[in-house]
Amino acid sequence: MNDVVRLIARAEQLMDRLELLLPRAAEAPDWSAAVAFLWRRRNGRAWLQPIVHPHGIRLKDLRDIDDQKARIDQNTRQFLAGRRANNVLLTGARGTGKSSLVKALLNAYAPKGLRLIEVDKADLIDLPEIVDLVQGRPERFILFCDDLSFEEGEAAYKALKSVLDGSIAAVPDNVLIYATSNRRHLMPEYHDENLQTRHVDGEIHPGEAVEEKISLSERFGLWISFYPFSQDEYLEIVAYWLKAFGLGKQAIDEARQEALQWALMRGSRSGRVAWQFARDWAGRGE
Repeated sequence: MNDVVRLIARAEQLMDRLELLLPRAAEAPDWSAAVAFLWRRRNGRAWLQPIVHPHGIRLKDLRDIDDQKARIDQNTRQFLAGRRANNVLLTGARGTGKSSLVKALLNAYAPKGLRLIEVDKADLIDLPEIVDLVQGRPERFILFCDDLSFEEGEAAYKALKSVLDGSIAAVPDNVLIYATSNRRHLMPEYHDENLQTRHVDGEIHPGEAVEEKISLSERFGLWISFYPFSQDEYLEIVAYWLKAFGLGKQAIDEARQEALQWALMRGSRSGRVAWQFARDWAGRGE
């Protein structure tokens, strides 16, 4: 009998250890603690980490992308009002304000119930679990995937595709997905795949491999494209930030040539490069 008792005790200890190793369902966070959250998964445990101090950028801080701002702003306001709205894919040149625009929307509309959950590409397979956590909440949630791209065979690709459109379980009305990427089709395309293209009755029909890669992007209802800035646009952004950092008109004019040199060294005239130059230049005079 004593042997049986000891065996049961050992079995219970083993079960306790196994439970620690098994993935556990994420618990809902304190929703009042923040307006932005990061989805984290470590050692079999998943949770929403509150971001106490989210990026403070405002919509008016984003220059020379007025059309892009207007389109995503309209979509977001429809979403907040409980009307129909689309998932959004923001694509194009690096540093032009794609992710900053999403963060600025949060700052503008958090008082009206907008919330942001940032999900790393590697954790996109957890999207159904995240959706379950927010379903039924009164807030409106944007699931944000930054700098999105996939390689062949990644599980996260199929998970995102399923949540966007292909799953039998509908995504709740209080959830949208906003994603940024440097390429519109999200997956690399190869020359030999384009050789599969067929011409039928004057129409072009891409091959199956290309169709599969395009299909994920097409599940985003709204595509917003961003383009490299001209020299004048770049300098206008530099001037905006220098003024925001407290410099006067003469100091801003004197910084013009240095700003162009900065962009030349960085190989880019983007909004991000303009902001970085302005911080450096303003910091020198402090």
